[in-house]
Amino acid sequence: MFNGLNLKNEERIVFKLRSLYQKYGYAQYKMSKFEEYELYVRNKDFLVSDSIITFTDTNGKLLALKPDVTLSIVKNTADEPGCVQKVCYDENVYRISKNTRDFREIMQTGLECIGDIDAYNKYEVITLAANSLKAVSESYVLDLSHIGIVSAALESAGCDNSLKKDMLTCLGEKNLSGIEKLCAQGGIDGESMERLVTLVSVYGSIEKVLPRLKSICGTAALREAYDEFEEICNMLCSGGYSDRINIDFSIANDMKYYNGFVFRGFVEGVPEGVLSGGQYDNLMKKMHRRSGAIGFAVYLDRFERLGATGSRYDVDTLLIYDRECSADDVAAAVEKLGEGSSSVMAQKEIPQNIKYRLLARLDGEGVKIVENND
Repeated sequence: MFNGLNLKNEERIVFKLRSLYQKYGYAQYKMSKFEEYELYVRNKDFLVSDSIITFTDTNGKLLALKPDVTLSIVKNTADEPGCVQKVCYDENVYRISKNTRDFREIMQTGLECIGDIDAYNKYEVITLAANSLKAVSESYVLDLSHIGIVSAALESAGCDNSLKKDMLTCLGEKNLSGIEKLCAQGGIDGESMERLVTLVSVYGSIEKVLPRLKSICGTAALREAYDEFEEICNMLCSGGYSDRINIDFSIANDMKYYNGFVFRGFVEGVPEGVLSGGQYDNLMKKMHRRSGAIGFAVYLDRFERLGATGSRYDVDTLLIYDRECSADDVAAAVEKLGEGSSSVMAQKEIPQNIKYRLLARLDGEGVKIVENND
């Protein structure tokens, strides 16, 4: 029986997440390791990194090892308004390390919900993001935001594109004094400034932050975005997620591709976000699709810093047998030691870097337990 022996921590997590997504009807999606380079050039701002590993095909076409999964899924799925396609994946992506400039192959898992998405679909994806974090660690938090609220606040302030860009930078940095300075320089009125100051300063639970947000939604566009945000937040509270989800508008800093809900997940023991996602209808439009979309990715390479989950042993019993032992004797000993659900590894010598609960030896006199690490 498969029991996860010698799997890396991130590989164990993949099995948990795959089971979670398939429970909600997300079909496994497989794709090629590479796409046409043009796909990524046109959408560089959507990528985590703009460094792309390229090569030339035998017919002279420039291809790229895929640095992202979402773009490939959008490109290769049908545009069917009125329907919702639910897919999940565990794929390797290929990126260039910012620090060493080495090529890296990174395991990534996640899901995409594409099509005529509604309030339920958004709620489902956000809760699956929260449950993905929970599958890794009970100590997790999901930060939630809404780009529609940010966009409406900037529009009501009359910000031009240059000022919007600077405002979003300050928002991402939680730079309150920077927001106040930009408002003064841009001649922004007091009410609009109060909205922006609120967005950069609020952080915390849904129950704590929603009333403050509602108080600044004085325009039709703000009320419309807030109403959608409030609906899903109330569903999350009813679903029992209120103690694990915080509202944080510092993650609503990319309006070119994303709209609506955006979120980022963290687990204890990893100093950076391990999950990122959101609603990307704007990307769909840019790729000439009529559908909406929401999804997320879990960055499995970041779990290298997290302690392994599950058993502290690689195997329950390590059986060391003499070279003179017959294959029949070894097989019988393994069968006996493995009764029930115990795992057994038979070796002639003790392997390096293996953790076992029991050490047993098989010789001409039979099997003896010589070490017990419990």
